[in-house]
Amino acid sequence: MFKCGIAYPRCKWILPLLLLCAIIFDIIALAGKGWVETESGREYASLWERCLVNSGTCTSLMDYAWGRAAAALMIIGIIILIICFILSFVGLCIPRISLLRVIGALLFLAVIVQICALVIYPVRYTSDVAVNLENYLYSWTYGFGWGSTIIMFGCGVFFCCLPNFEDELLGNVKTKYFYTSS
Repeated sequence: MFKCGIAYPRCKWILPLLLLCAIIFDIIALAGKGWVETESGREYASLWERCLVNSGTCTSLMDYAWGRAAAALMIIGIIILIICFILSFVGLCIPRISLLRVIGALLFLAVIVQICALVIYPVRYTSDVAVNLENYLYSWTYGFGWGSTIIMFGCGVFFCCLPNFEDELLGNVKTKYFYTSS
């Protein structure tokens, strides 16, 4: 027999685990050194600083207003994400379904904040800091920032949709079958 849907009481804990993965991805993005690299490998930059490999000198990107804005937006995004992670345990342990939509709305706010940071950084970096004629490649830690944002968006959609299935979450409905043998 085929079940229609998922086993809600067991699978509802996947969302906090996905939020934990998003937190880990954000920490990697904030702490990583490889947001931008040149093709030749002579220069790389993180969210915080730009370093030249040949001379070994590093300059802070916090001297630029856009650098401070991008860092602040990423930090605000991870703070909202941590709050949502904590609230998800409260919302899923206590059967108050109204809290789930609040978590979804907060996740959408964090997504908007992080998208702003992830768009500001490359646009302003290439126009203000990138003085070489080389190609700049946005690297793996920048990708972790986008990965976290995508996970948060997906979890936000699920947290907004879960209250529609309140009876299934609380176990008040019989299992629905897509196909039954006669």
